Amino acid sequence: MGKTQVRGLAARAGGWSARHRWAAVGIWVLFVVLAMGLGSAAGRVDVDESDQLGGETHTAAQIIDDAGIKEPAAETVLIQARGGTVRATSGGFRAAVADVIEAVDGTGEVTGVTSPYDTHAVSRDGRSALVQFDLRGDAKTAADRIEPVLSAVAGVQKQHGGLRIEEIGGASMQKQYKDAFGDDFQQAEYSAVPVALGILLIAFGALVAALLPVALAITAIMATMGLMGLVSHLQPMSDTANSVMLLVGMAVGVDYCLFYLRREREEREAGRDAATALRIAAATSGRAIVVSGVTVCVAMAGMLFTGLAEFEAMGLASLMVVAVAMVGSVTVLPALLSLLGERVEKGRLPFLGRRRRRHGTNDGSRFWTAVLRGVLARPLVSVVVAAGALLAIAAPALGMKTQQLTLDQEFGDSLPIVQTYNRMNDAFPGGSEPAQVVVRARDINAPEVRRALADFKREAIASGASRGPVDIKLHDAQNVALVSVPLVGGSDMDKATRNLEKLRDEVRPATLGKVDGVQAPITGQVAGNHDFNDQLMGSVMPVFAFVVVFAFLLMLLSFRSLTIAITSIALNLLSVAAAYGILVTVFQHGWGASLVGAEGVGAIVTWLPLFLFVILFGLSMDYHVFVVSRIREARLRGRDTREAIRHGVVTTAGVVTSAAVIMVAVFAIFGTLSMQSMKQMGVGLAAAVLIDATVIRGVLLPAVMALLGERNWYLPRWLHRLPDLTHDEAPEAIAGPVREEGERLTV
Repeated sequence: MGKTQVRGLAARAGGWSARHRWAAVGIWVLFVVLAMGLGSAAGRVDVDESDQLGGETHTAAQIIDDAGIKEPAAETVLIQARGGTVRATSGGFRAAVADVIEAVDGTGEVTGVTSPYDTHAVSRDGRSALVQFDLRGDAKTAADRIEPVLSAVAGVQKQHGGLRIEEIGGASMQKQYKDAFGDDFQQAEYSAVPVALGILLIAFGALVAALLPVALAITAIMATMGLMGLVSHLQPMSDTANSVMLLVGMAVGVDYCLFYLRREREEREAGRDAATALRIAAATSGRAIVVSGVTVCVAMAGMLFTGLAEFEAMGLASLMVVAVAMVGSVTVLPALLSLLGERVEKGRLPFLGRRRRRHGTNDGSRFWTAVLRGVLARPLVSVVVAAGALLAIAAPALGMKTQQLTLDQEFGDSLPIVQTYNRMNDAFPGGSEPAQVVVRARDINAPEVRRALADFKREAIASGASRGPVDIKLHDAQNVALVSVPLVGGSDMDKATRNLEKLRDEVRPATLGKVDGVQAPITGQVAGNHDFNDQLMGSVMPVFAFVVVFAFLLMLLSFRSLTIAITSIALNLLSVAAAYGILVTVFQHGWGASLVGAEGVGAIVTWLPLFLFVILFGLSMDYHVFVVSRIREARLRGRDTREAIRHGVVTTAGVVTSAAVIMVAVFAIFGTLSMQSMKQMGVGLAAAVLIDATVIRGVLLPAVMALLGERNWYLPRWLHRLPDLTHDEAPEAIAGPVREEGERLTV
């Protein structure tokens, strides 16, 4: 039979790279170096706090920015009697307060030190008092300058052992956080590389072959870091976006190269010469990588519809690293394989090398062969059992409770400052994270404005929303007043939110709202969380619809099968739902929580469900496209559908297993971090990938396709005019075209 023309972007890119090996490698190196150099020169612009959210939080930040008010970092020293007999009015307590004021003032790092006896910052039970002050200089760098103040407070504590004297505030919390978890994050990011390399060594049995995917992933990440610097001048980035980019980049970068490299080795082991093997890998695995990469990019683009600056940064950074990894896999990887030739087997590990040669890649996996035998013998039973099990696992997700985690939920008792935070909220509810009313008027000193401020202060306490002290700072030149209101509820976020709504909906309209020309948005930690939740919930449906519709269209165009497109979406949604169920079971209900160090969290961090949906929907397409492409390829070569399913699943089992183990291992590293939000993200991603690579791809997908039979390839006639982006075939003899229901499968 005559040669079939190879077509498609991946096949042409691979062919060009193999013929122009040094040029392809040189272009890639130049691209990485230029991206890093230009990005470094441009610098990275990070998301500004005023751009983080919409609603009142954004309005308040905008008023402060427009007024040019530079709010200092506020700190508080909690002085508390350890026993029940000592009161704030006692001589020893007063002496301790005086010593604290003298010590912090003596550092030269603070300003505006206030005594609790002047500001009435004494608790209702008379056992606690607050010394409040501001740090000099820029609030953004306050954590770097807080150490002398912390040392001064610790010195006073030593002098007054009968009292508890502890400092808390934004700068001191940030410093403790950095000290405790800065290295934690770095270690997790650095661990991903040796973990991936170790798994690849086992998968390939050769050092050079294992190094290639890791090298490509690292260079893709390096290039993307440079691109992030350039793009940040249009869309600000963040440290969180950088961490997510590293996570996604390592996972997909290694996976894409793994798919390509395993197919090239498989074809060579089947007896084909190096050029033909590379050509087949380019036309098959290369094409699957492009389809998968585009699908992942589309999924990541869904985050751009949230309107939340942090999500937009994460989405754009992830999208860029996936695109760069995809391009590198189908361009520079073929060139490197062509250059290396048989040398790709250098550094072979004796035992693993013998085992791989003994079994051979084409024989597939013995385990999955046995599983597939049972699945294909009873596909209906397999669907009912597997789908039923996943639906049962997903069921707890119906009761999912989401919230921004409080400090004690996020860190538990792992940080000393968490105990200070709890004691502060017990004595002064909401004092550690007060609401802030940003009041702007034409004349802030006008009599009616001053009366409204006084009324607001009185009514905030009378309404029960706050127990005080309510502090008012006037900025006369800017006609702005900043009103600090501790919310009753403290670390109980639900109760604090109800009191925030009372301030917004009852107290403000009855006081400040009656004065014409006055703006009074309410911001702060509780308000920010509330506004974030509202904005996030409003973006769920647009993001969901965008990702699902575009993923459906991409699958429809890539496989020209309505059935494949529908089943792909359904199976992906099922794997995401199962991941949600596991998260709720472990982190909300506490089943098995002690195994991952998550006792007492009781909720899922607000941003995680949408983030997981977008990430998982994209990443799960890696395996799906790869397996279905191989099934379709076997079908085009003349096998019946059931045999094509068996061949496609079994021959891809090794590479899918290796890819899944790498992803699960990388994600699980983040599950070991002490921060509960990162732990939830790591556990959720790892669990979902594990389910996706085993139950979904190994049982449900083949069982569903076996039940559908020839209907797998159905495309209604009215959709025949769609662009033909179907599987690129290698120039091998292909069985005659097979007519399916609705349309002939074309090559």
